[in-house]
Amino acid sequence: MNWEIAKGEWKQFKGKLQAQWGKLTDDQLDVIAGRRTELLGQLQKAYGVSLDEAEKQIKDFESRYN
Repeated sequence: MNWEIAKGEWKQFKGKLQAQWGKLTDDQLDVIAGRRTELLGQLQKAYGVSLDEAEKQIKDFESRYN
């Protein structure tokens, strides 16, 4: 998955993230704005998971959209 493309198509991509991680608010998704590291932090905050777990979830997500 190419995060540079995600940044360029952020409005469409946000829906995929919200479908996967429903606890992420529109405000959080606006902060993420296509940046993978921001997504890591927001997942940790919203779901109370470790960095390793957030990384695993993102990798699983990326593999579906590759």
